[in-house]
Amino acid sequence: MLKNKGNTLKIVVTGGAGFIGSHLVDRLLKEGHTVTNIDNFDPFYDESIKRENIKGHLEYDSYTLHEVDIRDKEALDKAISDDTDVIVHLAAKAGVRPSIADPIAYQEVNVAGTQNILEVAREKDIKQFVFASSSSVYGKNPNVPWKEDDAVLQPISPYASTKVSGELLGHVYSHLYHIRFLALRFFTVYGPRQRPDLAIHKFLKLMNEGKKITLYGDGSTRRDYTYIDDIINGVMAAIEYKDSMYEIINLGNNQTVELLELVEAIEKASGISAKKTFGPEQPGDVKQTWAEVEKANKFLNYKSNYSIEKGLVKFSQWYRKNSKKVITQ
Repeated sequence: MLKNKGNTLKIVVTGGAGFIGSHLVDRLLKEGHTVTNIDNFDPFYDESIKRENIKGHLEYDSYTLHEVDIRDKEALDKAISDDTDVIVHLAAKAGVRPSIADPIAYQEVNVAGTQNILEVAREKDIKQFVFASSSSVYGKNPNVPWKEDDAVLQPISPYASTKVSGELLGHVYSHLYHIRFLALRFFTVYGPRQRPDLAIHKFLKLMNEGKKITLYGDGSTRRDYTYIDDIINGVMAAIEYKDSMYEIINLGNNQTVELLELVEAIEKASGISAKKTFGPEQPGDVKQTWAEVEKANKFLNYKSNYSIEKGLVKFSQWYRKNSKKVITQ
């Protein structure tokens, strides 16, 4: 039973200043919900980018920002109110390759931090919990497109293993404490405000500057690129979901695009030719990702509205408008 009656909810978003989180907060505030954002402005990329993401949110009376690290349980207790309806847990140390360099930090934030959030939910009797998982949990699984009920999880990076751990912790808390837990496995999200270290943003920046882009491997790796608006639609549906207590659901585009095809699509969307160079395959990177989204459609009425071509046009338009204002690295 939700604690607040009517159509508006009190929602905690962890990581609400980041790429996906800030888009979610945009939508929640626009629809009249009350939002508490918990974000520590991790220096993984320039803090000013995240500050820019939330500038508009600070104008809402229904928005509260707590600069808190999810490893700090005492601070979380103070930041999350007892009358919270839903927690959307997006905060995490991100990235496959950086997790190989610093696996202990990823464990501390992504596993212990997630358990802290779940403990707060248990203690404050918050019954709806949406967790940002990742397509990386499938790892080397050769059975594509990847389905949620496929038990062949073969993660090959510390980051991926922490996301598996988060899903399993959610099952424990759902079973023991009757918290509805939905793990959403995001597939390569892109769009306006995308993190500057991710391929599409990085490629377009370098191409815009006339610099070479580096493709790791022979360019044949494939990804299921999912536009941010589709992801937010899925998260919003998960916030309202009531039909079962524990679910794992893919949110993807149900298409897989080869890296060289991606570069061609960026060239077409931006009108800029890419200067390519090739580097060695990177440890922890999987050969391909590909989401089966039948379950998402059935449970969340989810569908992808953006082809890679359509999404890249929108991203390119945003980049042209914002590249001088937003610091990128």
